[in-house]
Amino acid sequence: MKTLKVTIREKVAIIALDRGSSNAMNSELVNELKALIENIEQDNNIGGVILTGKNGFFTAGLDLIELYDYNETEIRTFWLEFLDLVKILVSFKKPMIAAISGHSPAGGCVLSLCCDYRVMAEGNYIIGLNEVPVGIIVPDSIFELYAFWIGKGKAYQNILEGKLLTVEEAKAIGLIDASADISSLMTHAEKKIQAFLQYDYTTWQQSKLNMRRQLIEKTSEDQSATLDKVLQQWWSPRTRLIVKTIIDNLQAKK
Repeated sequence: MKTLKVTIREKVAIIALDRGSSNAMNSELVNELKALIENIEQDNNIGGVILTGKNGFFTAGLDLIELYDYNETEIRTFWLEFLDLVKILVSFKKPMIAAISGHSPAGGCVLSLCCDYRVMAEGNYIIGLNEVPVGIIVPDSIFELYAFWIGKGKAYQNILEGKLLTVEEAKAIGLIDASADISSLMTHAEKKIQAFLQYDYTTWQQSKLNMRRQLIEKTSEDQSATLDKVLQQWWSPRTRLIVKTIIDNLQAKK
């Protein structure tokens, strides 16, 4: 795998996103993560997953620099792949912990929302869904995923404001469950997943699936109509200008 590093420790697969300095997600990363999670789902030797990044970034979200140059077919394919990844992660029956090692905006936040528990590194980091200010329409399945954890009213307000939260703000509203110094982040995550693994696996997994039933149904729906609107806005002159400005600023920092 080119974009992921995997370590197996005490029946837990530790998956570290590993693509560039900020782990920005492109089609390759999305598809590698999809395939890996599906394999782990069927592997009886692996009891759960810890998903993490690298110091400073969990993932910066979608790779706007690469996506900007996708043609209509490529961008539609990418979005179908990304939404399928969300469905696979949401439906994953085994314990999955997000060890959020730094900034986690937009798509990074989405990945963490799929997990059963989120611990975030302490520091000047942000997390949240800031797609609206960028000109990207948030699919309704992503709204439901966000609202699953923090409630519909707060999710509604935060998405429309494109609000990015500090670690303490995120903890206060239940977007993350805990924070830890980066040096102890993985220790915290490993203790939590081992606590989950102590329970009878059938009872734990079926309880998880029962409580996620409506969320699983929502992320499994045909989202063609929503995706049409997302892509129509993606190609609008205003959104293209906003994204191009973001890209120019990112490249100027390199």
